[in-house]
Amino acid sequence: MRLQAHSTAVVAVDMHRGHLDLSVATLPLAPERCARVIARAADLFQKLRAIGVRIIHVVTEYRESEEISSNPFWKAIHDDPAKARKGILRHNLAGSKGTEIIPELYAEGDLVVREKKRYNAFYATDLEFLLRRLGVDTVILTGINTTTCVLCTAFEATNRDFRVVIASDAVDSMDGEEMHRFALRLMEASVGWPLSNQEILKAFRAADRDHLLR
Repeated sequence: MRLQAHSTAVVAVDMHRGHLDLSVATLPLAPERCARVIARAADLFQKLRAIGVRIIHVVTEYRESEEISSNPFWKAIHDDPAKARKGILRHNLAGSKGTEIIPELYAEGDLVVREKKRYNAFYATDLEFLLRRLGVDTVILTGINTTTCVLCTAFEATNRDFRVVIASDAVDSMDGEEMHRFALRLMEASVGWPLSNQEILKAFRAADRDHLLR
């Protein structure tokens, strides 16, 4: 695979405190997994910024809980202690700490798309407008959850004819390791390429070498 910085962007899905900062998270990733995915994503973002790849953070944010409870499944599971998404009607309300991007992952010059309200990061946001304006044809997806928002965004990106890479070191899921791995396999089979940080950086270096040989 060859990746070119000028036509590629990272789409960081829901890498906010609502999932990744256990002091405020309403739908937390398992404690032992938070630091790991933050560190891996931060390292990837830093290296990609250095070669000119844009980082776009997409953040879930609701005006009020009724915007969440209008989804019948979410309304039904809010009070179910057996569900990983119990308490979802309090998740990432506007003005809450949960809507803040993890500080280690944000840098001046990054772009932010707010008001994501469903699993698909394209739905009712201006993400596609922004990607098209930047001349992007390839997206590298990172974020939470591999099993829901990353998965749905990957499918929608391929439906819209973007080339899709999933940064396998920089995604994770509150649904656990088995479902996380299954989601990666599903995306690999049907919509894109799960690549490690090392493989992603190698793909950019390969494109640079090709350019120099011309």
